[in-house]
Amino acid sequence: MTRKIKIKRGLDIPLAGKAEGDAVSVECDAVGICPDDYPGYTWKCDVKPGDKVAEGSTLFHAKEAEDIKLVSPLSGTVEEIRRGERRRILAVTVRKSGEEKKSFKEGDIESRIKESGLWALMRQRPYDIVPSDSAAPRDIFVTGFDSAPLAGSVIPRHLAEYLENGLKVLKSLTKGKVYLSVRENQGITSDYAEILEIEGPHPAGNVGVQIAAVAPVNKGETVWALDAATAARIGCLEKTGHADFMTEVAITGSSAKNPKNIITRIGAPLETLLKGEMEEGTHTRVISGNVLTGTKEEPATGFLRYPYRQITLIPQGDNADEFMGWASMNPQKFSVKRTFPAFLQGKAKKFVMDSRLKGGRRAMILSGEMDKVFPFDIYPEYLIKAMLAGNYDKMEKLGIYEVAPEDFALPEFVDTSKEELQKLTRESLDKLRSES
Repeated sequence: MTRKIKIKRGLDIPLAGKAEGDAVSVECDAVGICPDDYPGYTWKCDVKPGDKVAEGSTLFHAKEAEDIKLVSPLSGTVEEIRRGERRRILAVTVRKSGEEKKSFKEGDIESRIKESGLWALMRQRPYDIVPSDSAAPRDIFVTGFDSAPLAGSVIPRHLAEYLENGLKVLKSLTKGKVYLSVRENQGITSDYAEILEIEGPHPAGNVGVQIAAVAPVNKGETVWALDAATAARIGCLEKTGHADFMTEVAITGSSAKNPKNIITRIGAPLETLLKGEMEEGTHTRVISGNVLTGTKEEPATGFLRYPYRQITLIPQGDNADEFMGWASMNPQKFSVKRTFPAFLQGKAKKFVMDSRLKGGRRAMILSGEMDKVFPFDIYPEYLIKAMLAGNYDKMEKLGIYEVAPEDFALPEFVDTSKEELQKLTRESLDKLRSES
């Protein structure tokens, strides 16, 4: 069965630097796993520097559920346990040596998903956390496309054959439905999932938007969400007994010498992936992810962060020198509100944007500007006010169970007050969960 859904509110940011062409393989000799990428649990490290690990061996286990693991995507030696303030673990790095792979052929499929680290790649709504194993999901949503700026493919080509098998496994884990979202007219069918053909601008690819359009999450309900690559990895695990840790990544952005698609390993070091991709001496912002929700990284020390699909390179903007500044009528400037004449050039026009704030932080203004890019049946500005005030009752009534930090990325982009809405949403969801 196929259902067509049209998303009307949103915004496709016309950034220059989209990756084109077939993916090329890039080998890496190290990986880094960052526990902060997997919210909802306290992660306990199970290794120390010098330990030998196989591909798929446990690096962390969840304190609250010891059978949920984070594993090594590479066979080798634990090189470093990188720590931050108060000795908080920032990352565990593994240096490649050998080709040993751990097998996951014993036990039921749920326990194998947890043991292989694939459980941690899924998310639970509400709260946008790694799923709890104590609550069965009402439904499971699988996202088959990414609508974020310059996003590439969601399903690595070498995993595409396992997707249907993965949907079959997911169907066995819920009494409800499994939904697979795709772009319109792709001709995809499934015996185990209802196909959602989504039309519309970003954030049409956000799973929260899709859940809200099909069956919103109410208090007391649990929904699981994952991308199609993770679903295909689950299918591969069930069929072969091994977890696949290769991923397809788009190197994008106006500061990339040659935007392209590559196939590499989960957690690959950015220094390896970006070798020869940036001009020497340039002021470049390196983002693991897209410009809206990604993580700022240092290319010498950073890693490919979850969900491992994109690296974006844009100008830092700290050396910009513009004639007349904001008062300029430069046709190379982008504005949501058509402040500059570039909109006359049509939707095909692509822009070079830098990482500057382009505004000042101020008290929140109730202007209605967020409603135009927020396709939920929610009043975003009133929900934000409730989060700022820490009013849990109002947050619940205004629909916080339906949203995740990524759903406020576009409102953050257009916000005149320059509030850190994604950070605020993450903190509010964590506090609400701790009080429940």
